[in-house]
Amino acid sequence: QVQLVESGGGLVQAGGSLRLSCAASGRTFSSYAMGWFRQAPRKEREFVAAISGRGEIIYYADSVKGRFTISRDNVKNTVYLQIISLKPEDTAVYYCAAASRPASLERAYDYWGQGTQVTVSS
Repeated sequence: QVQLVESGGGLVQAGGSLRLSCAASGRTFSSYAMGWFRQAPRKEREFVAAISGRGEIIYYADSVKGRFTISRDNVKNTVYLQIISLKPEDTAVYYCAAASRPASLERAYDYWGQGTQVTVSS
């Protein structure tokens, strides 16, 4: 039903900023809640942020509140993750996913992208 492609990752120095993008296919993008997850080396995948279909509801993991901002543009079929004050512990593969409603649990999401690598140097 929907395909997701992440972009915008790269190598950044600590304290820098980055904006990740997730482009979605299809004409029903606004009916999906979107989420961002990340997986660091030797760690399990963890929830980062989620946004409802029209942006009215937003959730963040406690670990990223104040530094990460999720947003979406339903005309462009794209969801974004703006990150500021990057820390080495933010290093991970970042994934976007689509669900029927915003949630923090992986099992709520039906579609996943391939991920984009974010590396923060010290």
